[in-house]
Amino acid sequence: MGVQLHRGAVAEVVLDFPPVNAVPAVGWHALADALTTAGDDPQTRVVVLAAEGRGFCAGVDIKEMQRTEGHDALLAANRGCARAFAAVYDCPVPVIAAVHGFCLGGGVGLAGNADLVVAADDATFGLPEVDRGALGAATHLSRLVPHQLMRTMVYTCRPVTAWQLHRFGTVLEVVPRIGLRAAARRVAAEIAAKDPLIVRRAKESLNGIDPVDVKRSYRFEQGFTFELNLDGAGDRARQRFVEGR
Repeated sequence: MGVQLHRGAVAEVVLDFPPVNAVPAVGWHALADALTTAGDDPQTRVVVLAAEGRGFCAGVDIKEMQRTEGHDALLAANRGCARAFAAVYDCPVPVIAAVHGFCLGGGVGLAGNADLVVAADDATFGLPEVDRGALGAATHLSRLVPHQLMRTMVYTCRPVTAWQLHRFGTVLEVVPRIGLRAAARRVAAEIAAKDPLIVRRAKESLNGIDPVDVKRSYRFEQGFTFELNLDGAGDRARQRFVEGR
């Protein structure tokens, strides 16, 4: 349970927070550390980011926030998410997200910052943040879907399927769930066969020409989460979720 790192030319970083991979604050920091460790290893050529359990990631652990006095859990989760998303983006080798089941909130932050996405045929992607009293990861969703669909998904909290993203070209392959990890490793092996120095420079150059600074953009979004929390709207929305309303 937690974050597992399996080293190798194709390294694997695996989320495992039963039952739904709602990641606690400490888990986001552990994920950032694992990704950084994998990328800093000169033997690593590609990282596969995957998950155990029912879905890839259900986002932050809202129940942890609601049972913790004060704002410590909220602040830790927000900083942890920013670190984890940045660790995917800044990883000096390509990161392939292998997504199954639900990919929500923070999961979209991870997949949206990945270099490639391979998805199971049961995968869905969504931002339920408006229903949870928070804002964030629209920065990353905008890397997966067209602009107006991104806005629709934020306002309505509707999810989209892996097949829809495949049509946009932002999911490389959609495969049966049982073959997901193998499909991700197959693509990873294709990249790992290239000259590793050239691939690392390619990753650096591609990040350098991105039109949006994803780290600054995401922190801007997070500012509105803090504002909503100070207003009380964030806490009310989180409590409705915890109570199943």
